[in-house]
Amino acid sequence: MINLNRLQMFVAVVDAGSFTAAADSLGTTKAVVSFNVKQLEQELGVALLTRSTRRLALTPAGEGFHASCARLLHDADAAVDQARSGQTALSGSLRVTASVDYGNRIVVPALAAFARLHPALRVAYQASSAQADLIGERLDVAIRVGALADSSHRATRIGEFKLLLVASPALLAEHGTPRSLDASAALPWLANRPGRSDHWRLTDSKGREHALRVAPVAQADTASALLAFAEAGCGVAALPDWLLEEPLARGALQRVLPSYALPRQPVYAVYPDTRHVSAKVRRFIDFLRTGK
Repeated sequence: MINLNRLQMFVAVVDAGSFTAAADSLGTTKAVVSFNVKQLEQELGVALLTRSTRRLALTPAGEGFHASCARLLHDADAAVDQARSGQTALSGSLRVTASVDYGNRIVVPALAAFARLHPALRVAYQASSAQADLIGERLDVAIRVGALADSSHRATRIGEFKLLLVASPALLAEHGTPRSLDASAALPWLANRPGRSDHWRLTDSKGREHALRVAPVAQADTASALLAFAEAGCGVAALPDWLLEEPLARGALQRVLPSYALPRQPVYAVYPDTRHVSAKVRRFIDFLRTGK
């Protein structure tokens, strides 16, 4: 039978990009990792990696084997956690990913609080795009905002937040504070996605929907970058309420069209669709949803 420890070392080498980095992540030596990967290749009768002084690369056989190993190891971790699910204390590791801004502001503080409640649990966090490979990177949970792309993963809705239209006092002093949708369309606007932020759907205080088309003058791919553009007076931005409390309080930004509302943005916990959902994943998702 293939040794699971060797599979773990092989996956660690691929994920880390070198035997040295893999050894560091596993808390062992480069020689031990190299020996076990070579033994694995001998047992399988195929080469999994091509090695040179500068880089490692997966062979065609290694590519398919790596994906299968990552899934197998994830299932093994989940099975162990399932067996331990009757215990109050959580142990093992919990690997979480989220987008940069929402992760830094919301997810990381929650993960830190969760770790304090479960001191035997090792937590790891990485900021990533929505395209992170949960199985390949052996991630337990991804926190995503907005509409979800189709995938084979499970998803649990854990909350929502508001998007607010804001601009700097300097920009509004220069162009005038808009009193109508038509007047606001004449202002310079900021886009949060290339080619996707020129058309907004807003709801007025009576629940009626309105379409607003604008011409963005600048674009950024993170909320914090858009915030910086907005504070500098570059344009009107639609930003999440969890990012705006401090800038609004100190007067760096002001609400634009406060009587109109943008669609609320959902927040999801996404996790691999494995046979066993581990106790640590279930309880962390519950913690994010309820705060306890």
